[in-house]
Amino acid sequence: MSWNFREDIPIFIQLASFIEDDIFCLKYREGEALPSTTELSATLRINPATVLKGVNILVDEGLVEKRRGLGMYVKENAREMIKEKRKASFSSSFVFPLVNEAKKLGMTEDEILDAVKKEIKND
Repeated sequence: MSWNFREDIPIFIQLASFIEDDIFCLKYREGEALPSTTELSATLRINPATVLKGVNILVDEGLVEKRRGLGMYVKENAREMIKEKRKASFSSSFVFPLVNEAKKLGMTEDEILDAVKKEIKND
């Protein structure tokens, strides 16, 4: 696990984000168990209560389910739910700042589109 925690964001929020990203990238597949709270806290060297608080965010979002006596499991359709959530925030998180900065630079619509197309081709 190569999660690097930042100082400016609570660890439980970062943990939830890292696990969500791992679900989206298929490290944890739908129907599979997540590592236990104890395992995560030992591996990451963080308090088990912090781990539980982070995982509970994913439970509240409907991405993970608690199975009594068995642990936490990735719910069916979790990846699709994450994809839809990310699509919904894509414009405000990425497009708006890009266009805003391009306008400050005096770029035209065509120049912005050309820059985006160039990056797509370089991928």
